[in-house]
Amino acid sequence: MAIFQVDVYSKSLAKSTCFHMVIPNDVPPMMIEGNENYNRKMKTLFLLHGYSGASKDWLLGSSVQELAIKYNMAVVMPSGDNSFYLDGKGTGRAYGTYVGQELVDYVRKTFNLAMNREDTFIGGLSMGGFGAIRTGLYYHETFGKIVGLSSALIIHNVKNKKEGFKDPIADYDYYTLVFGNLDKLENSVNNPEYLIKKLKEENKQIPKIYMACGTEDFLIEENRAFFKFLKDENIDVEYVESPGAHNWDFWNAYLEPSIKWLLSN
Repeated sequence: MAIFQVDVYSKSLAKSTCFHMVIPNDVPPMMIEGNENYNRKMKTLFLLHGYSGASKDWLLGSSVQELAIKYNMAVVMPSGDNSFYLDGKGTGRAYGTYVGQELVDYVRKTFNLAMNREDTFIGGLSMGGFGAIRTGLYYHETFGKIVGLSSALIIHNVKNKKEGFKDPIADYDYYTLVFGNLDKLENSVNNPEYLIKKLKEENKQIPKIYMACGTEDFLIEENRAFFKFLKDENIDVEYVESPGAHNWDFWNAYLEPSIKWLLSN
């Protein structure tokens, strides 16, 4: 297992940034004997961290290294700061462009991975779950499938809010910095529901989506509502609920099932 920390200059972010990456390219033959996942080309998963997190969160909190070996999958873990992986207003805040385009291009050029849509996936937890869904839809020609765990699908929570608004996570100034004009949020490219409707109108291919959320998670109702929206729009989605909260116990429980789903037909 090769583990990389890559410091790279990003034009989208106008600064040097870091991503971590695991590539199971040096696994001893005895460890993979009879493993059918090594009868095919390596897949690549772009895996996004949550709010207040960092690029190494998945390395420290999950079994991503073992699963990368088991399923012959490279995993790229970028830093998204607290951006919701959106293109914020002003220079140096194009996190959506960075993850969905610039980073993918860099991985293709440097590592010869994620060369086509069928081999390229995106997933994440919480803020990263939102980021995976939104980025995967916006760059629908790049990503073949999407995974969202405990996704922070908070568009309807913050749309149309006014100055002075504050919730337990952040305040009005933060939400306007990240999402833009909250009065226009619902019908903007920052809203996954808007993107779904737009892709359908344009008859574009929509990536399949896998969602999982714990029944004790504070984001459970938001996930249920988005799942209902997807079903009403006849989108190919698999949704799972089980006992669990907004923590690594739940995310670890569903990381391997979500990878299995990514590799299924």
